[in-house]
Amino acid sequence: MAQAITLARPYARAAFELADASGALAAWSQALTFAAAVAKDPRVAGLGNDPRVLASQLVALHLPQGMGSDAPFAMFLGELAEHRRMALLPEVADLFETYKRESESQLLVKVTSAMALDVAQAEQLKTSLKRRFKREIELETQVDASLLGGVVIDTGSEVIDGSVRGRLARLSSALTA
Repeated sequence: MAQAITLARPYARAAFELADASGALAAWSQALTFAAAVAKDPRVAGLGNDPRVLASQLVALHLPQGMGSDAPFAMFLGELAEHRRMALLPEVADLFETYKRESESQLLVKVTSAMALDVAQAEQLKTSLKRRFKREIELETQVDASLLGGVVIDTGSEVIDGSVRGRLARLSSALTA
C-alpha cells in the first residue's frame, strides 16, 4: 500500500496542477472518482498488465461517458496507461481529493462515536472544529459501540480521543505506571 501511494503521488500532483490551472477541479474530481471505480473492478484490474490490451483501450474503458479522447483528462489517463499504472487510479483519486481540499481550505475530519450523532451535534462539532483549525470542515461519521461513550476525532494529522474507552485506557496506564 505504501508503495502504491508513493507511485501515485506524482500522478495525483500532476492531475491536480492540470485541473487547477484550467479551473476544472470539480470536473477532474468527478472523472477521477469514476476512473478509480472502474480500476477497482476486478474484471478490469487484470487488464492493466495484459500486453494484448492497448493503452488506448484502457483509456477508453476508464473515461467517463461523453468525454472525448482528446480531453486533457483522457491524455492524463493515456500517460498512466502507457506506463501500466492504471491500477494506481484509486490512490491517485484519493490524493487528488486531499490536494483539492487543501486548496479550498477544507479539512476532512473522521468522527467515530459510540452512538450516531444527530444533526445538531454534528453542526456543533463542525463549528468547534472550524474555529480550532480555521478551515471549512467536512465530517465523515461512523458509529463504534465499543467506544462506550464520547467520540474519536481524526483529522489525518491529529487524533483527539474523547472516548470513554480511551479515557479508561489512559487511567489504567496512569495507575500501572
